[in-house]
Order: sequence, then C-alpha cells, then structure tokens
Amino acid sequence: MTILTVETLCSEAAVFSSAESRHPEPLLYGITDGKAVRTYLEQKFRLYLKERYEFLEGNSASGIDFPGLFVDIKVTSIKQPQSSCPFKSARQKIFGLGYSLLIFVYDKADNSTNRTATLNILQTTYVSAKKTADFQMTRGIRSILENEGNKDDLIAFMLDRNLPVDDIEASNIADEILRNPPCQGFLTISNALQWRLHYGRVIERAGQEEGIIAVYRANS
Repeated sequence: MTILTVETLCSEAAVFSSAESRHPEPLLYGITDGKAVRTYLEQKFRLYLKERYEFLEGNSASGIDFPGLFVDIKVTSIKQPQSSCPFKSARQKIFGLGYSLLIFVYDKADNSTNRTATLNILQTTYVSAKKTADFQMTRGIRSILENEGNKDDLIAFMLDRNLPVDDIEASNIADEILRNPPCQGFLTISNALQWRLHYGRVIERAGQEEGIIAVYRANS
C-alpha cells in the first residue's frame, strides 16, 4: 500500500470534500453539537485514507492526527470558524504550533423530508507549520525588529500583549527572537487553558499566501 505524503493527503482531502458535500447522512440529522460533527468527519476521513494508504495514526500521546506528517485535522463550522488546541508553550503563539493544519470548513444543512443532513464542505485549507503562529503577535514582533527594536522592546511588547509567560521566560523568548526572527503567522490564537484557534484569516487568505493552500473550494 502507498505511503501517505502531505501532497497526497491534500489531494485526497479535496476528493473527500467534494464527495462528502453530496452525501446525505442520517446520523447527523438534527445534530447541533459541533464536537459530534467534528468526530464524524475526522473518523470518516481517516477511514477513507486507511483503505488507500499507510500512515502513522495519531493518539493522545502525539496529540495530532498524522504525527508522521506533522499534520492535525481541524473541522469547523463556517458560522464560527474556530477550535481548541492543546497548549504546550507560549512560544507557539510566536513560532507556530509545531505542526501543520488541514482545516475542513463546513455548512450543515438538515433535510426534514428524508431526515438526513449534508455537510457542505465550503473550503478545505492546508496551513503549513511555519504559518501557524498568531497574526498580530508575529506582526508586532517583526515590526519591532524592522524598527531597530532590542530585547527590552520585545519583552515589553510580549508582556503588554499578555503572553502567558513570566519575566524569565519572556527574556529567554526575546533572545530566541533576536537569533531566529519568527515568520508571519496567520492564525488568531486566544489565550486560555487550551489555545483557541480562529481561522477567519486563513480562510480569507487561502491561495494568496505561501504556505496557506486552498486544497478545496466549493463551487459558488
């Protein structure tokens, strides 16, 4: 069986998105719980791939769906395109999550006549790991560096933005930024016990920025 790659993952996601958008599903009729929809779509896509490819499956230890490819699946409604994400380090907001995202954005429609639901996949987007940092945080840091900012400026900015770090960690991150300036990120990441990822910007920018790939778009 063929080994799954990021390229084939994306191409199969496009095929799957198109097929799923035409599929009437009785199990989802009347379901309003986003978590149930997310579980359904993630499991169905994983089973679809397992019939065709070999890949390392994710578990609670790895924390992502495709640890061998460093890719995690996110499924979100167009009405509120966001989801939670494990918090590992405040550095994720600056340097990225450490893995890429494959985001399915759906609009669910119930059919009361035949009591089925259709998940119309509006857009599927691949966001490379280097683009998964917070947009405003990285934009501010890059602006400071472009304007001859120093370590003190970086620390002040991080603390002003309520980055969840103490003074020692802020100092360490500032040193790392000076050695290794971050790429511009395109997620909006809210501070919480878990990160809250917001996808509005990557949905808008898909296909317009390097590393943000419009894998699939529904015909409008």
